[in-house]
Amino acid sequence: MTKQEKVHFVIKTLNKIYPDILLPLDHKDPYTLLIAVILSAQSTDVRVNLITPILFSKADNPYDMIKLSVEEIRKIIKPVGLSPMKAKGIYNLSHILINKHNGRVPASFEDLEALPAVGHKTASVVMSQAFHIPAFPVDTHIHRLMYRWGFSNGKNVVQTEKDAKRLFPKKLWNTLHLQIIWYGRQYSPARGWNLEKDIITKTIGRKSVLEAYYKKKSRV
Repeated sequence: MTKQEKVHFVIKTLNKIYPDILLPLDHKDPYTLLIAVILSAQSTDVRVNLITPILFSKADNPYDMIKLSVEEIRKIIKPVGLSPMKAKGIYNLSHILINKHNGRVPASFEDLEALPAVGHKTASVVMSQAFHIPAFPVDTHIHRLMYRWGFSNGKNVVQTEKDAKRLFPKKLWNTLHLQIIWYGRQYSPARGWNLEKDIITKTIGRKSVLEAYYKKKSRV
């Protein structure tokens, strides 16, 4: 297969497996999505979805959030990990949203990335899923699969994002990045990987990745 044929195969396969795809983080608007994405750093979506209803019952907007103290926020979100840093970031960014953006989450990368605790990946998720502006957030699953599929060199997530945007049609980015995440979790995980169930990698995977997999299996 040519690289373009491989790209088409990935798109076709993912559309067949995931014809309807949703963001795994529960939210109701741009603000609750932003907070949920921040909480998901080095945590699981399942754990975040258990904590956000508790947090949002007390504060689901920046005006109510700043009525809580950083310590109160930290106690609520402690189960998701990194709670001191996340609590401080959530509290401070809520103040900034009120003071600079009339209490609204801004729909621009520049303004989002200027907020505390908001990096490029978080901004990309908010831009794509809250505002439907084309973006390609790269998490560990996308970074891993882009390398396994031979679409990127695995050097860093910045390069992976550039390669993904270059290869895949812009109109598909917002859906495709979610499809790849779900596929990575279900069929091509970092641990306990079964290539026989991973039809995409088995069909188009990087030769060195496939050879390493079979070599490891032969030693078991």
